[in-house]
Amino acid sequence: MTMEQVAGAFSSHRFEEALPQIHDDVAWDLVGGEVLAGKPAVVDVCSSLARDLQDVQTTFDQFRMVSGPAAVVVDSVARYLSADGSLSRVASCDIYDFMDGRVVRIRSYNVELAPDTAG
Repeated sequence: MTMEQVAGAFSSHRFEEALPQIHDDVAWDLVGGEVLAGKPAVVDVCSSLARDLQDVQTTFDQFRMVSGPAAVVVDSVARYLSADGSLSRVASCDIYDFMDGRVVRIRSYNVELAPDTAG
């Protein structure tokens, strides 16, 4: 997979596609929250998120990428419609640092938006 494919898969919640390209010593900084250290911690969170999103319809109102020689930035706005009909929107910016084709660091910024606002 290319760096862009890995970042795109991870940021769009297709974790199983991206996880093979995650370095064992990865650090995932959830800005304003915790920093996950090591691939097992990242896999645990991704598995939990995948379970949480199983019955949720996800639509991306915006999904754009900017890449450089060893980094990819994904700027997105996602709309989440749960089985009970509740709607939420989240603006995210994920910054991926790569080394030898594998993700060594992720920094994620997430902000919940009002469901009816433009992103």
